[in-house]
Parts: sequence; structure tokens; C-alpha cells
Amino acid sequence: MPVALYRVDERLIHGQVVVGWGSQLRPDRYLVVDAAVAKSEWEQELYALGVPDGTQVEFWSPDEARGSLKAWEESDLTSVLLTRDLHTFLELARGGLLEGRALNVGGLHLRKGREEILPYLFLDPSDRASLRSLEVEGLLISAQDLPGSQKVALEDLLV
Repeated sequence: MPVALYRVDERLIHGQVVVGWGSQLRPDRYLVVDAAVAKSEWEQELYALGVPDGTQVEFWSPDEARGSLKAWEESDLTSVLLTRDLHTFLELARGGLLEGRALNVGGLHLRKGREEILPYLFLDPSDRASLRSLEVEGLLISAQDLPGSQKVALEDLLV
């Protein structure tokens, strides 16, 4: 089965992802695409603690992940792919590699320079530019923190 969920979430693997999305999608594995975490064994161990027994967790740099996208989408394993930020997801998607796929923006939190769009989504000008670039790359972008919550379309995020 192809990747069941492409999600941007600063916390990567946490309760909303594992319990909220995981209970609905029942993934066989989580694919974390993050340059820093891909190099950090202790962070990998911490994130792996958050998934149910029997569920795989793999950590990839954006460059490595770009070369694996096709295999993941053709795999028999159901996957959830996570990046920490929009810029990393854009690195992954460049060149139309994820054209036509749905991107869930699930958690970008308050920090200096960001403006609240939704209770779980704060954007700065760089984030807005990344969203526009992802749209140009052909992604179907919406924000949604949990499966039962209302999806918010990209045009409503950028007002």
C-alpha cells in the first residue's frame, strides 16, 4: 500500500500521530524524514519508544528519502511519513516527486515571528512561502490535527 499519510508535525512521533492517526490508519511503519534525527541514535531511540510493539520506525535524511519514495509507495507495508517542518518536506517533494499526494500539516507551534492560524498551526513568512512552493510542486495541502477534526484547505491557511 502506498504511504497512507504524509504529515508535517514538529513533534514527529507523539500521541496525536500514534494514537489519533495510527489507530485509524494502522501503519506497519513510521518513516521519519529529518536530517538531524537521521544522525542521532539517542533521538531515534526516544522516538521509537512512542510506537506500538511490532511497528517499525525508520529514520532518513531528505536526500536518502527521495530515493526511497517509489519503493515506499509500492510496498506492501502501510506507512506514515513525517517531517518536522515544511522546508524538509519541500526538499523531499522537489521536482514533482509527490505530485498529487495529500499533505497534512498537523502541528507547527508558536515561536518568535509566527502568527496563529489555528490552535495547532502557527506560520511565519518562510512557512507561507514553503506552503506555496509545495502547492506549485503539485501537493494537495490541508491542515488537520486529528482524523476526526475538520480539514482546513490551503487557501484558508494563507489568508
